[in-house]
Amino acid sequence: MNKTLSTLALVLACTFGQKDTVMAQAQTLSAVAHPKLVVGIVVDQMRWDYLYRYADRYGTGGFKRLLGEGFTCENAFITHLPSYTAVGHSTIFTGSVPAVHGITGNGWTDQALGREFYCTEDSTVTPVGTTSDAGKMSPRSLMASTITDELRLATNFRSKVVGVSLKDRASILPAGHVANGAFWLDDSNASFVTSSYYMNELPEWVKQFNAKNEPAALMSKPWETLYPINTYVQSTADDVSWENTYKGETAPKFPHDLPAIYKLSKGSLRATPGGNTLTLDFAKAAVNGYNMGSGPVTDFLTINCASTDYVGHQFGPNSIEVEDTYLRLDKDLATFFSFLDQKVGKGNYLVFLTADHGASHSVGFLQEHNVPSGLVNEKPIISGLTADLKGVFGVDSLIRGTNNYHVDFDMKKIKAAKLDYDAVKRETVYYLQTVPGIQFAADLENIGNSALPEPIRQMAINGYYPKRDGAVIMIPDLGWYEAGNMKGTTHGTWSPYDTHIPMVFMGWHVKHGYTNEKTSMTDIAATVAAMLKIQMPSGCVGRAVMEVYK
Repeated sequence: MNKTLSTLALVLACTFGQKDTVMAQAQTLSAVAHPKLVVGIVVDQMRWDYLYRYADRYGTGGFKRLLGEGFTCENAFITHLPSYTAVGHSTIFTGSVPAVHGITGNGWTDQALGREFYCTEDSTVTPVGTTSDAGKMSPRSLMASTITDELRLATNFRSKVVGVSLKDRASILPAGHVANGAFWLDDSNASFVTSSYYMNELPEWVKQFNAKNEPAALMSKPWETLYPINTYVQSTADDVSWENTYKGETAPKFPHDLPAIYKLSKGSLRATPGGNTLTLDFAKAAVNGYNMGSGPVTDFLTINCASTDYVGHQFGPNSIEVEDTYLRLDKDLATFFSFLDQKVGKGNYLVFLTADHGASHSVGFLQEHNVPSGLVNEKPIISGLTADLKGVFGVDSLIRGTNNYHVDFDMKKIKAAKLDYDAVKRETVYYLQTVPGIQFAADLENIGNSALPEPIRQMAINGYYPKRDGAVIMIPDLGWYEAGNMKGTTHGTWSPYDTHIPMVFMGWHVKHGYTNEKTSMTDIAATVAAMLKIQMPSGCVGRAVMEVYK
């Protein structure tokens, strides 16, 4: 009997012991079931090679920390055309392509109305924090849900979602349709503003941040290089012919007299490293203001560091200004990550860093070094094409112009003249293929008859939304892009310099490592959705990169 009781006691002890162990494991799993905060950082116009080009000058807490602790997808590409800002941000956060999410450019021509539209314009809302039209913005033109939307839906709107950028489109589109707030900089009052789509009054913390007038402080001293200028060996000499000047400058060289420049143009802050500092400082204020990362569910902060784009456009990728901007951004990121470590806790937040697009080398730089390049000028193309179509069909002004490398046709004139629309498009393609700097032209409505090779064909299809794009697309020659002169640079093409982007994850449940397998910008939202165990956005076509998480 005693032996039986002893055996029973042992069995019960083991059973309850196992139960306690299981419960403890369940509690442990529950405690780490989700990150407290997700931070999506998009560095505007950041080519993939910038992760490594300046690596010997980066500190340990910024880009090197991302690579040293995180997981990097070394061959991440954009899979749509054109490679522009609004398109990239929409694609990152929807996991979709322009043909589905509808954001086909920073602006487009409504094909039915023939009117130009800006990607986030909204006449139904009113400005908040300003009296200028800079506040008349919303995400209503975005046709798909975002990963930020899906997080809000999955938590019954308990998650807090906030978007931050100097640019309205780079704050609004990532934050999605149901965000708690999106904030962007209004140059007219040097303050962060929003619209009545989100709220009727700025939160007190935003008012307090704006009252500090940090833009003026950031522009109060000349821009000197962070290190001796002769040590910037990754860049060309200072003051070269293919760089633009700030307003009031006589030459594009250091030191840049920022106080004088700021007096002439408040918007000049954007094209300085201080714009990134301001953005990340405001992001920290947003985390504190909304107490993000402290609740029972995951919060989501989207950040766009836009000054890299403005500086890049003005000076080009080979400039000392761009190198110095990235060295300073590296320090700002290190400070920001340290802030998150203290505020949210290291390992409690998930970060991904990527770019909306890259950038070409300046045409002037390329031509000086005998690399094929040139400019695609819109006006001569339009006038030449208009004359050609009139000569063939006898009707003037059959096209309204070009936008995002697409030709916009005047459908009312084509129908009124009872012209064969397919014949008009064929003639348009024939003409464009004779234009210097245009490598391919194709009718996207008859793509099966085009000579577009892969991956250009699929990228063109992915970027085509008929209600917002003309049916004929132009593909520039390699090294060519649409611009008025050879100073600075731009982006928008299919080439790797415009479409090969960084894609790095760090923090909560991210294992250290890398993959050289080809991945897509559309995979970011899918990966985050898988990690958070929530539904993918409504138009998501990406795949979860399983190698990222453990």
